[in-house]
Amino acid sequence: MRIEIDERSGFCFGVVRAITCAEEALQGGGCVYSLGDIVHNRVEVQRLEGLGLQTVTHAEMPTLGGKRLFIRAHGEPPTTYLRAQELGIEVIDATCPVVAALQRKVKAAYEQMESRGGQVVILGKRGHAEVVGLTGQVADRALVVERMEDLEQIDFTRPIHFLSQTTQSIALFEEMAREMRRRHTHPDEVEVDDTICRQVANREGHLAEFARGYDVILFVAGRKSSNGKVLSEVCRAANPRTYLVEEASEVDPGWFEGAESIGICGATSTPKWLMQQVAEAIR
Repeated sequence: MRIEIDERSGFCFGVVRAITCAEEALQGGGCVYSLGDIVHNRVEVQRLEGLGLQTVTHAEMPTLGGKRLFIRAHGEPPTTYLRAQELGIEVIDATCPVVAALQRKVKAAYEQMESRGGQVVILGKRGHAEVVGLTGQVADRALVVERMEDLEQIDFTRPIHFLSQTTQSIALFEEMAREMRRRHTHPDEVEVDDTICRQVANREGHLAEFARGYDVILFVAGRKSSNGKVLSEVCRAANPRTYLVEEASEVDPGWFEGAESIGICGATSTPKWLMQQVAEAIR
């Protein structure tokens, strides 16, 4: 049986940067507190916990005075930094540069729309850390849409500035943009700002091609990974025999009946070593 791991799967630049930053902070000893899971992959989080990284919530911030608080690649709203300053917390900021640039764009778009009586609309997953950070730039005054049905909340008589969470589907973003322009009383007042990260988005076409090249696909990702859900569905559309697993122990031998080739791939939050463990489990 041929078992191959997709060379282009695994951590994106922003996640590599954040994990490297955390490892460097932990090398000097002592504890570092991560505000939320550093990456949406439970197994990788457990590995970093073994090095001294502890995951905390916003509600626990008052107990962290004088300690080090890690801001993950997803970013945070301005209120988090202000709160940390008030509490005397040392902040280690590992916000992905792509996300940080998008935060600035959302703020600038809101200021422009406010002066024109318009609205900022963001394609994203409500409650996702990146989206919370984005809407927090404008005191939660941006509209968040997840699916076509959510367009009902938009006022199509007012100007629109449409942006996206960095890990969303390009196809969905483009479909929504077309529909907004179709519905708007003045289509030229819909400003479409494609802010999807191409290091993530460009994987869609590659993964579809990769998935078609094997009898069975194992997509390795944390169940909390938004990017993992999107990319695993890309694989499943190209190859119905696609299975999502979080770790090697979930592999079911029954999936491989009659298969001569197995492809293993993963999300931008999936470490290479975890995909290798899955390959070994199959062997």
